[in-house]
Amino acid sequence: MAGERTSVLRPGDWVTFDDGDHQVVALVGTSVRLRSAGGTESVVLASYLMASPGFSVTGTEPLPALEPFGLLATLPEAVQAAAREWEGHVVEVETGLPPGAGPGVLPRPEYDPAVCSLVERAEAKAAELGVSLRTVQGKRSRYAQQGVWGLVDQRAVRLVEATGRSDARLVAAVREAIEAETNISTGTRSRLIRRVVKMVEATYGPGVVPLPSKNTFYKLVDALATGRHTFGSAVTRRQTANRPQGPFTPTFAARPGEQVQIDSTPLDVMVVLDSGLTARADLTIAIDVASRTICAAVLRPVGTKAVDASLLLARMLVPEPMRPGWSASLRMAASRMPHRRLLEVDARMEQAAAKPVIVPDTVVIDGGKVFISDTFIRACERLGVTVQRSRPRTPTDKPRGSYCASFG
Repeated sequence: MAGERTSVLRPGDWVTFDDGDHQVVALVGTSVRLRSAGGTESVVLASYLMASPGFSVTGTEPLPALEPFGLLATLPEAVQAAAREWEGHVVEVETGLPPGAGPGVLPRPEYDPAVCSLVERAEAKAAELGVSLRTVQGKRSRYAQQGVWGLVDQRAVRLVEATGRSDARLVAAVREAIEAETNISTGTRSRLIRRVVKMVEATYGPGVVPLPSKNTFYKLVDALATGRHTFGSAVTRRQTANRPQGPFTPTFAARPGEQVQIDSTPLDVMVVLDSGLTARADLTIAIDVASRTICAAVLRPVGTKAVDASLLLARMLVPEPMRPGWSASLRMAASRMPHRRLLEVDARMEQAAAKPVIVPDTVVIDGGKVFISDTFIRACERLGVTVQRSRPRTPTDKPRGSYCASFG
């Protein structure tokens, strides 16, 4: 920021130094190469530059924005494929070659930067795709600013109101009527609709607020009553209304191991123990948020102990061995992973199954006694894993771990 000292410099920044304006040309180690407004170049230590009287950053380029990769992953595959296809066209216009072109590949004549200008290449692309030049230029501009997200068809991400085109006054009346149903006996949709009509006419007068058809009215009521049990159990409706309103932000991770969610749940099946007795079992599972990979799972009789949760950590950090009866296609050597390189690092990869070894940076747990125990916490500390506890009675803080454990 202009007028303030900063410890971060990048090539291209303009700074005030020695009573003059200079541009940062290069950064080499702790040295900074400067070029004055008159063209004179000099090299100074970064510490000396930033400690000098009157130093300030007077002009800088904005930092590049990170693409919303989490939102991209939520889009339909067809929308993602269309955006990637446009990315290939835009890159070919900018560079002359499509993405992924191998060495020695020559650009097509109409996209050769040595022969055609950028505008000519854009015109050729517009003719090739059957669109206007303005469309191609717009795609180039949005790609430069937002990356692949700028090429996404915005109709696919446009938010649609659940209430459709219903009048806002009618929607407010329906919400008020649904709220009034919380502490009274359970009624029917037709009764609520009659009450809403009376409320609207009493407030605005008969015929002032347009009313939808009967079927549309029912759909509007159902859309606004979703999750409130307005026409279901009165006990459940009042318990739901008594819940505190808590914020929920989707959790994203940029790389495998950045965040691993762990949860445990009893299974609704009976298992035969080594003693021959039957009992229920607990499933403890760990899932990587970035890759959706099940890192490890432990099945134990009901009453999972802290050592079982610690065993889960150990299984995450070592290769999964092939077991008798498994198909050879499940071997690590048959996967798309760099098997030879992994084999050089760890000889156990030779007989390993095709399950990636993900070393977690952070594990997200709930308040289960096996996870907050000293045994599990010490194991995480020993392995250099950060433990992040979710809020009480807030499963949305680790939805993936809870979901996988429930349906494991």
